[in-house]
Amino acid sequence: MSNKTVVVGMSGGVDSSVCALLLKQQGYHVIGLFMKNWEEADANGVCTSTRDYEDVIQVCKQIDIPYYSVNFVKEYQELVFSHFLSELKAGHTPNPDILCNREIKFKVFLEKALSLGADYLATGHYCRKDDNQLLKGLDPHKDQSYFLYTMGSTTLEKVLFPIGHLHKTEVRSIAKEHGLITSEKKDSTGICFIGKRDFKEFTGKYLGYNSGNFETLSGKVVGQHDGIAFYTIGQRKGLKIGGPGDAWFVIGKDIDRNVVLVEQGDDHPSLYKDTLVATDLSWVSGKPPQLPYLCAAKVRYRQPQQLCTIESIENDRALVRFLEPQRAVTPRQSIVFYQGDVCLGGGMISP
Repeated sequence: MSNKTVVVGMSGGVDSSVCALLLKQQGYHVIGLFMKNWEEADANGVCTSTRDYEDVIQVCKQIDIPYYSVNFVKEYQELVFSHFLSELKAGHTPNPDILCNREIKFKVFLEKALSLGADYLATGHYCRKDDNQLLKGLDPHKDQSYFLYTMGSTTLEKVLFPIGHLHKTEVRSIAKEHGLITSEKKDSTGICFIGKRDFKEFTGKYLGYNSGNFETLSGKVVGQHDGIAFYTIGQRKGLKIGGPGDAWFVIGKDIDRNVVLVEQGDDHPSLYKDTLVATDLSWVSGKPPQLPYLCAAKVRYRQPQQLCTIESIENDRALVRFLEPQRAVTPRQSIVFYQGDVCLGGGMISP
């Protein structure tokens, strides 16, 4: 039995509920802490975060632990959402989940947990740690290490991942076995803490609509787009470009001219790259590997790992070469490096 205190980041979902339950069973002194980061009512006038907090309260009562709520709406707006919008305005495709983990969950939220006297912060992320290394979660369909590559070893020392060794089906089974009200609750999806939205409609409220041309690499205008922010490399759906031949795909952006570049065919050569430059590098251990370094990497969350070589790093810019050309490498998305199950770190893909 442990006499350590753990604050569990409670979201109102099944994963964090089971985290709290397992830690309580292991003898930790557990405190549930709900974080409110977004304020907006749904069509019925009810704030989603209010419903989630009600579920947190119910679960904490069920497993008999104290609970609190903290409001980080201001911090989320300043540190995550404003950056998300500025990246979109620049024509990039940002990943707010990674920034949210770095700036909110494992920074201001962790600081709040420690201020409550906690020894650790626990979250429902599907990943593991061993010898202060960040490891992939055992459930290959739920592994979330990609989103945590910015976590340094000092932070990792203070964090626990109680369900990283479990599959999602096991987590739901544990919740059901103990009668937790969240056992059948659907997983949250969409933008971090904002949820699943019609992306164009939601971001359009903040960015407006600045239409322009769809053009081929030869300069032929083939249609009109609604705004450069609403499209990403490799996109096929929603282009509304007719005509004969293969489907059209986004292959790039000319931001200065407000042009979205398109070509036909899923295998068009312009959709593939065998090298990229990564900036804003972050290494879990605090330092890069000895170069050149052969490892695996992912340039998007759902992608299988791909073999690559980190050839050089100069002025926080890493040159990465893949053994096989990669499709739809997207500026300002993250490339995350792995050696086996170990998440080494990553960086932002340079335009």
